[in-house]
Amino acid sequence: MKQYMDDKTGICLRLMSPEDTDLIIKWRNSDSVRKNFIYQAPFTREGHENWIRTMIDTGKAVQMMICEAGEGTPLGSVYIRDIDRTHSKAEYGIFIGEDAARGRGIGTAAAKLMLRYCFEEEGLHRIYLRALADNGQAIRSYEKAGFQKEACLREDVRIGGTYYDIVWMAILQADWKESGE
Repeated sequence: MKQYMDDKTGICLRLMSPEDTDLIIKWRNSDSVRKNFIYQAPFTREGHENWIRTMIDTGKAVQMMICEAGEGTPLGSVYIRDIDRTHSKAEYGIFIGEDAARGRGIGTAAAKLMLRYCFEEEGLHRIYLRALADNGQAIRSYEKAGFQKEACLREDVRIGGTYYDIVWMAILQADWKESGE
């Protein structure tokens, strides 16, 4: 795997390892992370180990840790899932686990690095994502990384008895190349 580093924000990406499990479980169960996920059930060790076994190990997903470039301290995670080799596409996801890392442009930088991985190493054509429509900070970050809004599905998911709109966004390899990232 090539080196994925952003000098401006001081982050790099590395492949997730089983040793990251406890940290990922802690982050995914924190209110600040869980509130932005469509599926908000408590995240368990068994669930994460199943994700590794059925998605990572089978090549249906790639998950990386977002780390401080110097000391390698993990800050969050970025991934692509449901990699579809027939149609050359995958779904993108991210979470910043450390509160102090939010609002510093790290999410946007990590997205750009992951897109480079997706288009250069995986050779994918399209990367898409789903976001809760009221998560304006994430949507702005995705737009800065090059994603474009494609649709808004009204009251598409129900969380805690309330229906929420979902925004679909995507970026094509041609768009990414055109942007010069």
